[in-house]
Amino acid sequence: MENEQFDLVIIGSGSGNSIPEYLSDWNIAIVERGVYGGTCLNVGCIPSKMFVLPADAALAAANGAKLGIDTQFNGADFPAIRDRVFGRIDEISAGGRDYRATGSPNVTLFEGTAAFVGDKVFRVDMNDGSQRMISGDKVLLAAGARPVVPQISGLAQVGFHTSDTIMRLDDLPKRLGIIGGGFIAVEMGHVFSGLGSDVTLFNRSNTLLRGFDDDIAARFTELFGDRVNLHLGVVPTHVERIADGIALTVGAETVIVDELLVATGREPNSDLVDAKSGGLECHQRGTVVVDDTMATTVENVWAIGDIANSYQLKHLANAEASVAFWNIAHPNDVRHQSYKAVPGAVFSNPQVASVGLTEQEAVAQGLPFKVGKRDYAGTAYGWAIVDETSFAKVLVNTETGLIIGAHILGPQAATLIQPIIQAMEFDQRADDVARKVFYIHPALTEVVENAILEAL
Repeated sequence: MENEQFDLVIIGSGSGNSIPEYLSDWNIAIVERGVYGGTCLNVGCIPSKMFVLPADAALAAANGAKLGIDTQFNGADFPAIRDRVFGRIDEISAGGRDYRATGSPNVTLFEGTAAFVGDKVFRVDMNDGSQRMISGDKVLLAAGARPVVPQISGLAQVGFHTSDTIMRLDDLPKRLGIIGGGFIAVEMGHVFSGLGSDVTLFNRSNTLLRGFDDDIAARFTELFGDRVNLHLGVVPTHVERIADGIALTVGAETVIVDELLVATGREPNSDLVDAKSGGLECHQRGTVVVDDTMATTVENVWAIGDIANSYQLKHLANAEASVAFWNIAHPNDVRHQSYKAVPGAVFSNPQVASVGLTEQEAVAQGLPFKVGKRDYAGTAYGWAIVDETSFAKVLVNTETGLIIGAHILGPQAATLIQPIIQAMEFDQRADDVARKVFYIHPALTEVVENAILEAL
């Protein structure tokens, strides 16, 4: 095959599609094996949050009595919700694909799976069955990750769903089974439970959101268990399709569901691009080794996003893309990506947000710190929303006075944590954050203010 040469080869069209204007005179190849636009746009953050909003509304309607109003939830038109979501997303994806295929003179789009066959050289198995050979003076790997499928007897034969397909169901299932206890499992558990499905969740750990602060994980598990049938500390040992649905064997018990979601994590696509054949070093779990300039162990090869880090967060992938593109084009003016305060959120119900160290990690590191923890119920807005379960938790280093971690469970958690993210990134002392700025009264941000004050 003829080797087609480019200035830059980009593998993946998620954050890798964010090509800056200063590369407009470069000859660039983009390779995409699936739907254009990447995980976040098509099967991840954006559509899932568009499903979360109606689920939140349904849950609020079913619980209006606590506010003294007579509301109720009478059911969901799932196909209408699905079509609203993907009617917008599919159009954006198609538009992005067409723009790169026909509207970007300096970009050539290859639709297929790229794998290294040498130093910055790829074989592309095209989706139409043909093969191409391409190489680049520089390479950006932005190939993302894919769902992990556990080894469970019978699972491969039953026709299960992953996060890639569960949101495109034709109808709302009466009974939904979920295997997993991370953010995808609990977000989809909230969506389908909120819209009317009877959800049963199986998780190997004894708490949900195991990687979060222990106080967050324990409270979330308690509250989520009020809405979802939880089987904790176990996973099904056998799955089979029967006349009445899908039967899952859990110890001596059999649970029957109509649809099954497998949400047991995601793995980087470094094996699909055959990173090792390109000379790249990978971590044990498959992520490509990079430094804070996004450079790999091979000269002129960079990697970003889920293939290069374990956070699996779109906002981080976008930030890494900005750094990588700059460094690709400006080798004498290198920029660095900060990981000092990388936040994350779980848009389930209750919502969860986190940044920095958990209390358990701070103890393990032997850091001197104090914890401030305040309930929403201790604020005026908490009274207004009749919230008796939510809280904010802040860790402050007693030697430096800096915030080293924060964890919030409850309404608006992903928004409430933002001032702490900024404080941590710019080394603003906790005392200044709590006492030298205004917190609007009676806004819910007062719970953050009070948590910091308690730590002080």
